Amino acid sequence: MQRYALLTVLGLLVTGSWAQGLMPTISLPPCDSPEAEAAALIAQDFLNAQHTHGYKYVLNQIDEIKIVSRPLQADTYHLELDFLETTCHVLDPTPVSLCPVRPKINTAVEADCDFVLANTTQGLSVVAFKCETETESEDKCLGCPQLIPLNDTDGLQLIETSLDYFNKNNTLNTKFALLEIGRMGSQIVSGGARYFAEYAIIGTNCTSQDDDICIPQNHNVAIHGLCLAEGSANGVDCKIFAPDQASNATVQVQQLLHAHTFGPQHNPAIHGLKHHKLTALHDPSASGLLSAESNELAEVTAVPAPKEAPVVKREVAAPEVPASEKTPLLSGPIHIAPICPGKKKHF
Repeated sequence: MQRYALLTVLGLLVTGSWAQGLMPTISLPPCDSPEAEAAALIAQDFLNAQHTHGYKYVLNQIDEIKIVSRPLQADTYHLELDFLETTCHVLDPTPVSLCPVRPKINTAVEADCDFVLANTTQGLSVVAFKCETETESEDKCLGCPQLIPLNDTDGLQLIETSLDYFNKNNTLNTKFALLEIGRMGSQIVSGGARYFAEYAIIGTNCTSQDDDICIPQNHNVAIHGLCLAEGSANGVDCKIFAPDQASNATVQVQQLLHAHTFGPQHNPAIHGLKHHKLTALHDPSASGLLSAESNELAEVTAVPAPKEAPVVKREVAAPEVPASEKTPLLSGPIHIAPICPGKKKHF
C-alpha cells in the first residue's frame, strides 16, 4: 500500500513537471527596446501594404509588447501600437519614414492596432491584426479647418472644377480622371466657407485637349498623382508619380483602387465618412489570437505564484563577469515590471 502511494506521488510530480514544461513563457521587453522597435516597424510596413485607400500611417508609440514562447512552436509577438496618418497617399512612392505626419490642426487621424507576429526561421511575419481608426478631438479653435464628409456636394464641386482646370493646363498633355478622394474640408473665413480637397488621379487614354469619354489606363503603365485644391478651381497643385517610381507594394495597391465618376454616390463605401479607415481586422481566421489569446495572456501574466508560467523581462545581455565576482542567482523566475508604454515619436 505504501509502495503504491509512493508511486502515485512520484507520478503526479512527473506529470506536473511535464505539464509545466509545456506552459508558455511570457517575456516583457521594454517598449523602446530594439527588439520591440524592429517588430513594430515590420507591423507598420505590413499595415501600409494592406491599406488600399487614403494615406500611409507611421508608428507613433508602442503601448505594449508580450513575447510568448512555447515548446516546439515559433515565438509569437503580441503588440499594441499607435499609428498616425501621414500626408503621403498610399500611391506615393515616398518611404513612409520620410512622410510628414499630418499636423493636429489639420485634423490628425490616429489608429490603435493590435498585432500578432510569428518569429520563424524566416524572421518576423504578421499573423493577424485589428485596428480602430479615429480622428483627434475636434474641439478646436474657432475658424480652424474642419473635415467634411467625403461625399459633400460643395467639396465634390471643387474637385470637379479643379481637376478640369488641371487637365486643360498641365504640361503632360494627358487628361486625368478622379481615382479617389483622400479628404475634404472647410474653413470659415470672411465671406463664408472656404473648401479644400485632396484627391488621387490617374492618367487616361485621352490627351488634355480631348473632350471624348476617356478610359483610365492600366495601373501598371498609368501616371498617377495627388492633387490639393483650395478655394477655387485654379487653386490646385498636383504631385505626379511616374509609373517607374512605383514600388511592388504600390503596384499591388493600385490594382485595388478604382476610378470614380463625380457625384455624391461616387463611392458608397465611404458614404458619410470624413476619412479613410484602416482594415478593421486582418485574417479573421486568426482573430482568436487577438481576443481570447489576449485574455489568456493577461491571466497568465497576472498570476503571482512563481511556480506558474514565468514572466521575465527580456533585455540586452550584460558584460561577462568573472565567476569569482558573480552574485549567486535566486532560483525560480523573476517578476519585473515592463517598461511600457514607450515614448511618443510625434504627439
